[in-house]
Amino acid sequence: MILEEKLKSEIRDVPDFPVPGIIFKDITPIMMNPVLSKEVLEELKQSVLDLGITKIAGIESRGFLFGYPLAMELGLPFVLIRKKGKLPYHKVSHAYALEYGQAEIEMHIDAVNETDTVLIHDDLLATGGSASAAGQLVNNCGAKVAGFSFLVELEFLGGREKLLPFTENILTLVRY
Repeated sequence: MILEEKLKSEIRDVPDFPVPGIIFKDITPIMMNPVLSKEVLEELKQSVLDLGITKIAGIESRGFLFGYPLAMELGLPFVLIRKKGKLPYHKVSHAYALEYGQAEIEMHIDAVNETDTVLIHDDLLATGGSASAAGQLVNNCGAKVAGFSFLVELEFLGGREKLLPFTENILTLVRY
């Protein structure tokens, strides 16, 4: 069985979460399968080796689940991109629209600089709002976005289009 099929067999749909009308793609069953988790990590690693990445940034909170282990596997620093008010040091922030509301994310102002080429990782690409905001944060600090990686992409929401101004390197393991 190919990796996408394995992942689809584990990811569960949770209707009406976090709000009515949303079908949430729950990746937590993947965490219960260490063999599959290792396969995911290896696929992500092999897919980004040639991008010249100097840092990996993960978007809170599920972007930390594979983003940080990926950074460790590649021997790279890991940058936290968090919800507003969660980081203690000087920050740069960006507000954006969610598919079901508004949000603002932040990153420490010294996390990346003009010498960095950054991979931005999250669990899911939906409308592209949070990933695009993360790309803007990285660019605002002078760094280049090398690519984006996701476990899941909801293609019908068109989020990929919002990321193309940053890079064409957009990796997704599962598409719905």
